[in-house]
Amino acid sequence: MRTHSTKPSRNEKQSEKPAEPDPGAAVQSARRTAGVILEVLAGTLKPSAAATSLGISVPRYYVLETRALEGLVRGCEVLPVGYHRTPEKEIAGLKKERTRLENECMRYQALLRASQRAVGISIAQDDKPPGKGGRRRRPSVRALKFARKLQEGLAPDGEPAKVSGKPETAVEEVRGRKGAS
Repeated sequence: MRTHSTKPSRNEKQSEKPAEPDPGAAVQSARRTAGVILEVLAGTLKPSAAATSLGISVPRYYVLETRALEGLVRGCEVLPVGYHRTPEKEIAGLKKERTRLENECMRYQALLRASQRAVGISIAQDDKPPGKGGRRRRPSVRALKFARKLQEGLAPDGEPAKVSGKPETAVEEVRGRKGAS
């Protein structure tokens, strides 16, 4: 009943929407079906008459009857008492445990570092992530540097070294043995 405009009014739009199923009607329909099935099981109604009263075929009636009996049996099962584990609860528990273990690991690492500092052990740590960086510095032992300088004839402080017939350091003595063999 539009007289002036081509757009439908609000009231007309709402009436054009399909009606949503009423949840109360679904419950009434389920109760009616359950009552008919119980009458058939009690023997007061035949399956064909029950199917026609529900407006369905006889094979469909038997499917509904089977589902109803399965639900009855499932409803009569004894439920375990107490806490029930579901996959969602198990996942949440595992995540919580992982977080706890990560925290525990960090705590032990901190305790290890603190005990190493207390004892005086220093562990060299690479600041660079693996795979990055250029050439690695070749470590040089101070004793070997000192021995080389002595062999060249200079003391570590830059003065000429004393030369005698006997080796003055254990390094020279070991090197002397290697050269003799």
